[in-house]
Amino acid sequence: MTVPADSPVSTSPILVWGVPLVPWTMSQTIDRIDSLCRGDESKFFITANLNYAMVCDGSEELARLNDAADFIVADGMPLVWASRFRRRRLPERVAGSDLIFEMARLSAEKGYRIYFLGGVEGAGRAAADVLVARYPGLQIVGVECPPFRDLTPAEQAEQYERIRAARPHALFVAFGQPKGEYWIRDHQSAVGVPLAVQVGGTFELVSGKLKRAPRWMRKVGAEWIYRTIQEPRRLAGRYTRNALFVLKMLTIGPKRRR
Repeated sequence: MTVPADSPVSTSPILVWGVPLVPWTMSQTIDRIDSLCRGDESKFFITANLNYAMVCDGSEELARLNDAADFIVADGMPLVWASRFRRRRLPERVAGSDLIFEMARLSAEKGYRIYFLGGVEGAGRAAADVLVARYPGLQIVGVECPPFRDLTPAEQAEQYERIRAARPHALFVAFGQPKGEYWIRDHQSAVGVPLAVQVGGTFELVSGKLKRAPRWMRKVGAEWIYRTIQEPRRLAGRYTRNALFVLKMLTIGPKRRR
């Protein structure tokens, strides 16, 4: 990954546990998103949390995908904390669950069109209603929740056509990590969207189907505790693996790329 010449900062990414993260604030990130939404090329960015760093460890395929991203921000306090042991530090966490609101605000102001793809049934529509009510003038031009299976060639062609016909500036893909990142890599050029990002479970948080942790828990990196209480069966195993990954990073370090 290389930082574009017209990016809001001139510094290069910081490698944290194998993931190249740009040292940008939320405001700087939004500035870059604004530029990409006005562009003629198809670009994507990644919001990397601790789980994403874990699945990237030792994966050549994800390393290549990271290199292809326009930028990657740190969506996770453990990554911000880890950067503090390096010569250059990340200035703050850029959480995807906050970024979606900032992107909605920007889109309402600039007239950018947004398309929601994925998430659990009903979450995308509920999130769209919340955002449109909060930001008058926001255009969410498509919301769809595909079945949890591979689409047939005919279904895939129809999906492409729906997205192209809506002409969105930004595509939010909620397929989970790293499935969503892979989908963007494989399909973005076919739909011709200027900007795409995988947002995981953000639709459920925006819609209120899942409650977000209090601000103090987010600031001290304890949001995972709050989320585990809400979804113990789904998240307990994941966070245990994340904890073991942190221990590995502190003692051994990331796997080396060939």
